[in-house]
Amino acid sequence: MNMKRYRILFIALIAMTAFSSCSDFLTTDLTDPKKTNESYYQTPEDAYTALVGCYNGLDLIWNGATAFPVASEVFSDNSLGGTGASDGYGYQMLDEFNKSISPSDVSIFGTTWKNYYQAIYRCNVLLGKLDQVSWGDSTSVKTQYESEAKFIRAFCYFDMVRLWEKVPLVTTPTLDNVPQASADSTYTLIMNDLRYAVDHLPSNDYTSVPSGRVTKWAAESLLARVYLFYSGYYGKSSIGGETAQTALAAVEDVIANSGHSLVSDYTTLWPAASLAKGVTYAGEDNPEVVFSIKYSSTGDYNGNITGNTWMVMEGIREESHFPYQYGWGACTVDPKLYNTFSADDSRRFASIINISEEFPDYSKADKNREYTGYFMKKYSPICDSTGTSVVTDFQIGQYQDYFAIRYSDVLLMAAELGSPNAVSYYNQVLERANPSASPATSVNEDVIMAQRRLEFVGEGIRYWDLLRQGVDKAAKTIADNTSVSYLDNGGTPPSASQLEANIKATNGFQQIPNDQITLSSGTLKQNAGW
Repeated sequence: MNMKRYRILFIALIAMTAFSSCSDFLTTDLTDPKKTNESYYQTPEDAYTALVGCYNGLDLIWNGATAFPVASEVFSDNSLGGTGASDGYGYQMLDEFNKSISPSDVSIFGTTWKNYYQAIYRCNVLLGKLDQVSWGDSTSVKTQYESEAKFIRAFCYFDMVRLWEKVPLVTTPTLDNVPQASADSTYTLIMNDLRYAVDHLPSNDYTSVPSGRVTKWAAESLLARVYLFYSGYYGKSSIGGETAQTALAAVEDVIANSGHSLVSDYTTLWPAASLAKGVTYAGEDNPEVVFSIKYSSTGDYNGNITGNTWMVMEGIREESHFPYQYGWGACTVDPKLYNTFSADDSRRFASIINISEEFPDYSKADKNREYTGYFMKKYSPICDSTGTSVVTDFQIGQYQDYFAIRYSDVLLMAAELGSPNAVSYYNQVLERANPSASPATSVNEDVIMAQRRLEFVGEGIRYWDLLRQGVDKAAKTIADNTSVSYLDNGGTPPSASQLEANIKATNGFQQIPNDQITLSSGTLKQNAGW
């Protein structure tokens, strides 16, 4: 390979028009295989098919064993690495921020890195081709498609800049060996993309948009999430023209005008929890879902991935018990987290599988690494009453959507940003989880953060909530809340102080895949601590 022509998008990127579909509106197939990337973009229908490919890129970004939601839980104080007793120690390396635990896993995020750039490539191609489409009277559709593609690109870059901080910033398809950009440059692009989406998507009730498609409300919510992380971690009050005031205005708009609301029973948000409790699942399109990544069970192993492939990582190791289908046992829950919940908080049952209470006859504890007696429940694969998986292929056929942004997050972000209604918003979340709880009369950052931890267990949010309070605070909190006695890394587990030091040494970021550093002939530089 000619290193001077190294692609950030890496050799095997799929042509923009050669993708499968997801569920709901994602059902468009390529109708003319003779069309090329240059000749394809002629009609609004062509652009729509390409947009479907951008959404399918979201299916692909977490198609690996170190998917963002799973890895984020491992980084945090919510869970240990887990996995099987005979597996490698890659998850323990992530959990302890220590490369020496599994030095062969220098490219543990290699697939993840490539999948992000594949999704971004699809967005960039579509954005670059919109002007050659004959839109006729459909110019508003052009603006909508541009907004959706920019949101998806921003979503991907936000994951990446949090994982690796300095990443190549690619906004047009290129053969260049692109160097890493500053974090500020990446965040500026993210904010500009989201602001475009906020300003150009219609202000209709969320129900007017097909499930899974980007809405103004999703763009406003993500804008606030990005602002809170950036301003917290970097200690700066503005980025890309966005401030605390604009971020608050965005989520206040969602609250006032989107039509979104909380479901009444927290348990009904999650399929496995609903089955275990015997209540009706609220469904994938319930009013609390502000944005979700749509999955379906129709994918295959021939490059047509549409399923939620990362869920299997969190399944109970090797043994199914209705309604929980077995999986690979990652993210074993730290007992300290379980004990943080009050007994009458509905989120404890909805979020965490308690082996001793739900099926004490579990016989595979010795097959687990870092077995605690607790597993993640929200994204557990499910089985029927005979213990048979509800999907044909439990590894690629999981169809549970990932709720990327929920309305409860919008309420708590608005409270944190200083809304005059902060106490009311906070209490809506608290009282839904535990109607007997005493309502708050005032709130501050510490109170809100404690509530966020309980609300978003297993959703890949906790670690980033900690990190945006500063790496020192994040490191100390994780060390204090981790039961180091459960850590099993094949050697000597770290003390709490060692764990804290490891996190500080990396500044909270992850290692850039070594294979990408090699392919770039050293243009990419490894992060500190790795």
